[in-house]
Amino acid sequence: MANKQKRIAALIQRNISDIILFELKNPLMKLVSVNYVDVSGDDSLAKVYVTHLEKHKSNEAVETLNRLKGVIRSSLAKKLDIYRTPELVFILDDTYDKGAHIDKEVGRSPAEILRTPQGRTLCGGRAARTHAL
Repeated sequence: MANKQKRIAALIQRNISDIILFELKNPLMKLVSVNYVDVSGDDSLAKVYVTHLEKHKSNEAVETLNRLKGVIRSSLAKKLDIYRTPELVFILDDTYDKGAHIDKEVGRSPAEILRTPQGRTLCGGRAARTHAL
C-alpha cells in the first residue's frame, strides 16, 4: 500500500513541476522547484514542498501557488489516471536551510557549540563563566 502512495507522489511531483513551468504564465513561477510531495493514506491530500531559487521570493511564490491551486489541481486531474485527484497544499520547503545550519554546526568545535551568547559555557546542565585567552 505504501508503494502506491510513493508512485502517486512521484507522478504528482513530476506533473506539478511541468504545470508550474509550462502552463502557468507567471514569471515568478519559472524558478520554483518542487522538492517533495507527501500524499495522505486515503489519497485525499497532497502536501507539495516547494522552494524558489531566489530565497527572498520564496514566500511570495508559495502564496501564489496556494492561490492558484485550483487551476493546478484541475490541470493535474487531466494528466493523472487516478479516481480522485488529491487536494493540494503548497508548503515552503526549508530542508536546505536546515541542512546548511547543520553543516555550519558540524564545522564548529565542541567548545563553540556549548558556548552561550552571553560568553558562558554549558557544563553538566549549568552555565560556567569562560575566560578569554
